[in-house]
Amino acid sequence: MEISDKDLVVTFYRASGPGGQKKNKTESAVRIKHLPTGILVTATESRSQHENRERALERLRERLAALNRRQKKRVPTKPGRGARERRLGEKKQRSEVKRGRGKVED
Repeated sequence: MEISDKDLVVTFYRASGPGGQKKNKTESAVRIKHLPTGILVTATESRSQHENRERALERLRERLAALNRRQKKRVPTKPGRGARERRLGEKKQRSEVKRGRGKVED
């Protein structure tokens, strides 16, 4: 899947977490925003800005592919014979209980 550079806003910033002085003083973390969809992805794993940019682009491709994936059409199903009979039996029992709740006559 090809993503146009004009559709992206790429931001570099300082990553937090372990990694020492090299990671703390370099802006190696990458944040990419895809303007048409508004999807935002980040990558901060590596101390290399180039590697993080590649990882973020790969994540963006995955998210866009997931958006474009078509969902399977839902096929409505009918309940089976056993389920129907069980439901009707439960309704019959419930109606018998309710019928027995009538007023008490003197």
